Amino acid sequence: MRAQEFVVEHKKGKISRRLQNATVGLHTFIDSDNQDRVYELNRIMMAAAMADGSGDPIDIDSESWAGRNDIAAPYTDIEDRMMHQAFKAVGSKHQDLNRGDTRSQEHPDVHTASPVQAFKGYPR
Repeated sequence: MRAQEFVVEHKKGKISRRLQNATVGLHTFIDSDNQDRVYELNRIMMAAAMADGSGDPIDIDSESWAGRNDIAAPYTDIEDRMMHQAFKAVGSKHQDLNRGDTRSQEHPDVHTASPVQAFKGYPR
């Protein structure tokens, strides 16, 4: 048995005339590095949601703060050390964004007191 008999992706397919006639507005696209189709699709759809069809430039970053990086968010110091141990074992390039502090902190704008008034014997 030859590989082409069971591997159906041995060549790039072409859209048939019948499908082309029945389909309107097809676009194909890929990122400039030809690396990450899912991420590129996500960014294109975000930009399309911001677009109004006028042709004016859209103010959107081409990449998020995380970009094409995977993200690990350990909750404790020991989990943080475990991640560093795993990065070293696998040989993964990584960047620690914690600045040495893994404690979770509320944003200063978060309410620390309940806005609900006490009533009928129920304290806040």
